[in-house]
Amino acid sequence: MTSLYSVDDCESLTTKQVHGLYKDHVNKSQVSLMTSFGFGQELVESAEGVWITQRDGRRVLDFTGGVGVLNHGHNHPRILAARQRFQERRSMEVHKTYFSPYVAALGHNLAELLPGDLNMSFFPNSGAEAVEGAVKLAYKYHGGRRSRVLRSDISFHGKLLGSGSLTGQNQSGFQFPGIPGVEIFRYGDLDSVRKLVAGLRTDKGESDVYAILIEPLSASTMNECSEEFLRGLRELCTAEDIVLLFDEIYTGWGKTGTLFHFMRYEGLVPDILTTSKSFGGGKSSISAFVAREPVFRKAYDNLTDALLQSTSTTYYGFGEEAVTAIEAVNVAVEDDYPARARDIERILAPGLERIAKEYPDVVAEVRGHGALHGVFLHKGPKILELVTKLVTKLVPGAMTKDPRFRTKLITSSVVNALYRDHGIYTYYTLNGDNPLMVAPSLVAEPHEVEFFLDCLDKTLAQGLPRLLTRFVKEKVSSLW
Repeated sequence: MTSLYSVDDCESLTTKQVHGLYKDHVNKSQVSLMTSFGFGQELVESAEGVWITQRDGRRVLDFTGGVGVLNHGHNHPRILAARQRFQERRSMEVHKTYFSPYVAALGHNLAELLPGDLNMSFFPNSGAEAVEGAVKLAYKYHGGRRSRVLRSDISFHGKLLGSGSLTGQNQSGFQFPGIPGVEIFRYGDLDSVRKLVAGLRTDKGESDVYAILIEPLSASTMNECSEEFLRGLRELCTAEDIVLLFDEIYTGWGKTGTLFHFMRYEGLVPDILTTSKSFGGGKSSISAFVAREPVFRKAYDNLTDALLQSTSTTYYGFGEEAVTAIEAVNVAVEDDYPARARDIERILAPGLERIAKEYPDVVAEVRGHGALHGVFLHKGPKILELVTKLVTKLVPGAMTKDPRFRTKLITSSVVNALYRDHGIYTYYTLNGDNPLMVAPSLVAEPHEVEFFLDCLDKTLAQGLPRLLTRFVKEKVSSLW
């Protein structure tokens, strides 16, 4: 007889039962990975703002910001209320033969907030889909006559086959097939882009590049394009009729101190902008790519091609998702999330710099904007010597084949100590130099930022030898 779990059953499952079901039906290695940091040892009872309450009653300060999803924090009351109103009205979710007032209003709101003629919006489900939709639009804009798309060597645009081939950070070494014609330039290096574009020509001598994709600020590596580079890209793309795509899936909606990171530069407008993560208010899986009107109209604004864009997908404009995004955008604007990020930065940036100066043998560098900072931990000779000794004694040899193993080990030891000793939830990026990310939700209060800084200070004061030895002995053998 078939035995199925109900919703009520789910709410009464123990941690051990959940781990077992993950191992049987989701991914056994995921259980080993997450429990290595102490995460996942207890289930969550509730979450609000920047705090998570576990079933055992422990409160955890969430300083991950949901990896970009939780600008509004957990369970923002206005967003919950908007979703409840939608449900109570028995509103229709989606149907292709009925127009949605929510999609119409959401598109209008984006056009009102974004600069220039970024007026035409499309609402897929995820950031990776938004990126692929944007690249697809750029290809259609040129009618298939151009075959090359340019992305930087430092980039993260998703893990689908298409978006994965546009991503410059391979996290595993395994190569999947991707879209054809992808060419790579050096992040922030305008000369490398110009050289690449100059060499990619059709038989008629015209440019063979249909799009250039860039993250103005790479949240997965904490690298940033200069204003000169971004304006140079804009000038080059205009001259060669190349569609310029800005990916601000992580950095949008106030995270770095402006509504979108590129908007700190007056008059700079891409041809297409992608957004997701906090666009859904932490409760909705929704994304958008927003195009300049001339680009959109040339690509799709005719009866033959109108359904080639993402509006023809089943879940496009899903009612409750669109309602959630409308409220999330309004909260971000009315509560001035860019100003909130700047307020957080006024405490966070000098605090991190002070810690870096206090522990120069531990912290190599700190950089970031607003409520998004990366702390780069040292890989100097002394630390490498210590890690080598630990690896030789305690770690299986196969684990050290990862070229970034040492960096991951050092940063993991700090993440682990912050969580176990102080109840602070942080993470490190899987890309670049694996910095410890300090990325609180924009609803974080000053005393919560100060508490994090105090706990980071106390953690680093223990010294890396102690942190590393403890972490390696506890669970490191399950990490890689």
